[in-house]
Amino acid sequence: MPLRTLTLTALCTLKTLATVSTDRPNVILMMADDLGWGDVGYNGNATIKTPHLDQMAADGIQFNRFYSASSVCSPTRASCLTGRDPFRTGVFNA
Repeated sequence: MPLRTLTLTALCTLKTLATVSTDRPNVILMMADDLGWGDVGYNGNATIKTPHLDQMAADGIQFNRFYSASSVCSPTRASCLTGRDPFRTGVFNA
């Protein structure tokens, strides 16, 4: 029975390794302080010109629903970079 399980595990592992993509996705994480949702051109602001951000938004994927760990920048940045809650990072205010 253990040999059978080992063989099945090895076959499943080899199948998984054979189908893994070698292409790495291009991910750009941009964080700005005091930038509101409507402060960029691609979200409808006609006053502020943001042609490079507009082009990136047109060529990529936009995530329009999000959660901010805090109302100020430092705890949010620490949470985003570590994946932990502001209480766990020890960064509580700006």
